[in-house]
Amino acid sequence: MIYHQVRMAVKPDAPKERVEHALDLMRRLGRELDVVESFLVGRDFGGEFDYGAVYALKDIDAYRTYMYAPLHREIDSAGLPLVSNMVSLDLTDDADPEIGDKIAQVHTDRFKDHPELAGLIDDLGTYEGSGVPSQTPENAG
Repeated sequence: MIYHQVRMAVKPDAPKERVEHALDLMRRLGRELDVVESFLVGRDFGGEFDYGAVYALKDIDAYRTYMYAPLHREIDSAGLPLVSNMVSLDLTDDADPEIGDKIAQVHTDRFKDHPELAGLIDDLGTYEGSGVPSQTPENAG
């Protein structure tokens, strides 16, 4: 199982109705995408973030399907412009010693296949964790 988590700090001037819309889209993703085993979207306590989400995905194939879902792209477009700081984390009990590399590859592929994502994350104050595109010579800078 892979537990994919995102934590987000919302910009102070982000319109509340747009924030709620983005959170509703995140909940829809958890309800409608059949590769999501379980999920939670809600307020984040105990740190610098306002909201977070956790999606439980059975394996790397489910993870890729989740990351490439059209609704996930809609969430990126609606939500990322409202976010000041974000972290993306993955926790897994998968015994495959290459699972971390496979997760990173999904993100690398996604940024390559959807170059418009770079513009959305470039506006974030910070973006850390497993979702950050790798800094290989071809995409560094």
